[in-house]
Amino acid sequence: MRKKDVVLMATVTSFESLPHPSRSELRQFAELFAPLFTASSDAARRDAVAALSQSQNVPPPVAFFIASQPIAVAAPFLIASPCLSNEALIAIARTQGVDHAHAIARRASLPPTVVDALVALRYERPARRPEPEVTPDDTAQALEEAREAERLMREEHLRHRIKLMAGHMERAENDRLGLRTISTIQVALLVRFARTRDAGLFAGVLADSLSASRWLAERIMLDISGQQLAATLKGLFVEEADALFILERLYSHLSYAPLTGTGAETAAEALWDLLDTETCGKRVEAWRRADRYTYADPQRGQAATPAVADQDMPQAHPVVEEVEMPLRTSASVRRSIVGVRRR
Repeated sequence: MRKKDVVLMATVTSFESLPHPSRSELRQFAELFAPLFTASSDAARRDAVAALSQSQNVPPPVAFFIASQPIAVAAPFLIASPCLSNEALIAIARTQGVDHAHAIARRASLPPTVVDALVALRYERPARRPEPEVTPDDTAQALEEAREAERLMREEHLRHRIKLMAGHMERAENDRLGLRTISTIQVALLVRFARTRDAGLFAGVLADSLSASRWLAERIMLDISGQQLAATLKGLFVEEADALFILERLYSHLSYAPLTGTGAETAAEALWDLLDTETCGKRVEAWRRADRYTYADPQRGQAATPAVADQDMPQAHPVVEEVEMPLRTSASVRRSIVGVRRR
């Protein structure tokens, strides 16, 4: 019984947290509530009804079901719920008896039609609905429905946790590329290593965020104009404030005011405003696809074939040999720079 109470209150709490539930959510709540309510204890029923009496979105079938319960349970709902129509109030007052009518009369405001119906009930004997006889089969069926509802809720919670662990919750609407959305931890690491200008660790986190080889991350960073890293950050849906900080720390010339009057405070902000999110996403996906073709095993960084087309890969800036990198580069980044100079 304790488990059923927890499931009932969890269902009510989850429904209350929806400011504007959809039709499917209303239908799902209406299907789950009755069997869970029937299988729960009286205390849990009273708590659930008291919570729902303040809700603006209770479906009409559920509202009528609650209002038809014994007065000890239904009283708060009859007095305060805004989800009972005039027709429902009149029907409940006529069918459930004097106690329900008195509870309806205590509502803050009543339309004239409901007042007239309540006054008329004073001069006639209320027709009480006979209590249905509860058979063992009905009890077993209610328990089975409650177990099924509990199982479905456990499965839903498990699916929700798996999605959270996979990092696919609340993806951006224009993220259709199949890229794993960068996590908050990865963004924090990128900001941290950009602050210390540690290019080696920064490249490792960037490669992990792209699910690509470290070679691709280092080649993106070799573009000292910052355009390729800016496109990568925008394609991964990094927040603008974090992206601008990273760009200005790794490429110091982007922290100055732009040469042209673009309205931006820094060159990094002007560069960021020029980039289109969807275009950057497609560009990053092309880099990742070419990287997969180039490296059979990205973890080991061994080329699978040297004959792959190179036009989709990010190109190093042509003046890289004339400008000293403002970063403390790792040995692998240095080797990449030497390779660019030899070519």
